[in-house]
Amino acid sequence: MLEGIRDAVRKFLGGTTSYDVAVDEFIKDLQKALISSDVQVKLVFSLTNKIKERLKKESPPTSLERREWFIKIVYDELSSLFGGDKEPEVNPGSLPYVIMLVGVQGTGKTTTAGKLAYFYKKRGYKVALVGADVYRPAALEQLMQLGKQIGVPVYGEPGEKDAVGIAKRGVEKLLSEKYELIIVDTAGRHGYGEEAKLLEEMKEIYESVKPNEVILVIDASLGQKAYDLAKRFHEASKVGSIIITKMDGTAKGGGALSAVVATGAPIKFIGTGEKIDELEVFNPKRFVARVLGMGDVEAIIEKIKAVEDYEGIQKKMQEVTSGKSRLTLRDLYKQIIAMRKMGPLSKILQLMPGINLMGDIPEDQIKVGEKKMQRWLAIMNSMTYEELDNPSLLDKQRMKRIAMGSGTEVEEVKELIEHFNTIQRTLKVLKRRKKDVERLLGQLGGT
Repeated sequence: MLEGIRDAVRKFLGGTTSYDVAVDEFIKDLQKALISSDVQVKLVFSLTNKIKERLKKESPPTSLERREWFIKIVYDELSSLFGGDKEPEVNPGSLPYVIMLVGVQGTGKTTTAGKLAYFYKKRGYKVALVGADVYRPAALEQLMQLGKQIGVPVYGEPGEKDAVGIAKRGVEKLLSEKYELIIVDTAGRHGYGEEAKLLEEMKEIYESVKPNEVILVIDASLGQKAYDLAKRFHEASKVGSIIITKMDGTAKGGGALSAVVATGAPIKFIGTGEKIDELEVFNPKRFVARVLGMGDVEAIIEKIKAVEDYEGIQKKMQEVTSGKSRLTLRDLYKQIIAMRKMGPLSKILQLMPGINLMGDIPEDQIKVGEKKMQRWLAIMNSMTYEELDNPSLLDKQRMKRIAMGSGTEVEEVKELIEHFNTIQRTLKVLKRRKKDVERLLGQLGGT
């Protein structure tokens, strides 16, 4: 999945075909990549239809290329499937807290139980494990070794085959011993003939233990079976969240996405290796950025954020020219931050409504280099809020203090203030011209 989608992104951003043709080709490439990665076909078309709908209803922000804007839409829609902006809440809402792990045999469920125990122990919780997998040989022994490795007790009954009884007795005993977080490792599906029996056992354990949370453990390479399997587990014991294992390999990963949709549960953790500490909290946006090609997408997201910030600045400038607001050095500070992300500071005046039409601003007053921008930011960081809001307070003594605090020269402080005053004068001219135009239109309307 990863490489196929990344290739589609690179092709789209670097292509020379027309925008509309490139969009159609990208959507086809995205569909192929997702389907070949075992994402359910119905889900693939639902995703791409949402992308098409947004293209019809929305327009790209100013100062942003349409191709970049389109990739941002793809990024948003993929992210929303995995949980959107929110990282999952990993801390228990109340204590004691019982977690029941369910999943297919071979997904690394027992190892994940140990990783979870280690994760929560590091966070200061009093953690214990229950070994209720009575089918897989050496499952309890493996769990006990992990428990010993991380210093967490394991409840188990060697030789006992009543998984429901083991889980119930184990949880009751550990709760009586005041353990705060208890993780129950259950059996995986170990054959199609035993599937119905196993799912019934999951349901009985769930009803007997009454866990606070059921976590489904899914192998990243599970494939098309993931949707149906996740749905069945969810029906047997309501799945609250998902852990994806083996994300460090070459797994297609589409099954994970299908599991999320089947259960409606968010991915909470991903396993990134075999070691006990290789479990990380799942971040939807970061994961999707990695799927699409981290470098390309991060640059686009940063640019879009800068555009949004700049549009806020433009709105403020419009308010200033209409007399609804006044300009301060704080506004200039925001301008510089936004424009450094978008390009040279020369665009600040050029992109302001109306100012780009005026030819009487000297070029050397507009062009400001990167070093100068950095020094101006340092100067403004050395000012008080009162000085930022009212630059007329800046006498020689204050300028000297600001220069010393920012590691600059007094002349540079004066230069910043002169630049600010130039903007102020320009805005006053615009304001007067706007009033003249409004007066003229009023006169024309009355004739």
